[in-house]
Amino acid sequence: MTQEPLSKTERIILTLGEEIVAGKFVPGAALPAEAELCERFSTSRNIIREVFRSLMAKRLMEMKRYRGAFVTPRNQWNYLDSDVLQWALAHDQDPRLIAAMNEVRVLVEPQIARWSAERATSSDLAAIELAYNDMVVNHLNREAFNEADIRYHEAVLNSVHNPVLQQLNVAISQLQKAVFAQTYMADEGNMPRTLAEHKALFDAIRHQDGDAAEQAAKAMIASSTARLKEIM
Repeated sequence: MTQEPLSKTERIILTLGEEIVAGKFVPGAALPAEAELCERFSTSRNIIREVFRSLMAKRLMEMKRYRGAFVTPRNQWNYLDSDVLQWALAHDQDPRLIAAMNEVRVLVEPQIARWSAERATSSDLAAIELAYNDMVVNHLNREAFNEADIRYHEAVLNSVHNPVLQQLNVAISQLQKAVFAQTYMADEGNMPRTLAEHKALFDAIRHQDGDAAEQAAKAMIASSTARLKEIM
């Protein structure tokens, strides 16, 4: 399925947003004036104002009366916005960012696992099992393994059937992708345990054992956290 081409507004949003996150415009700095941006992107003031509204929604910038647009502090950025999160992962090498993302996993994933055990349908179980089997088959291939790992956790989240949580799916997947990219270890000391932990969570969900599912998720995250500490 082909993606729709981006509009000029969307292209400018992506360009300016990534420049902000990458540090071209540091927090507290003024962004170029509307007229300058109009010239740079060969567009109208209305388009630039629409871009500014989008960047403000991402909390990357703010408007100051009579002074213009300014980059907001990093701690105000909306990391649950999928664009902001992807830009941060691409440009921010601070290990504290990955650690913060792992803390979010600690907060949400055990409860998601419990709800999955209570609510998963047969088709949900099939999706989780398929992703797990792909992890097993591709355990020596970093890219394919991590892709299957993401699908596994997405299938668990989908099985909760919570439309509000579903809106966080992209952000949660990006959080997991960032952590998994850092903690993939195919050696004999790590990979068998990783696969066993994912199998234990699937089995708990399949047997509708909420307590076991929650504990399996906690064990999985604890192992991931330990690997993170080794490399940080």
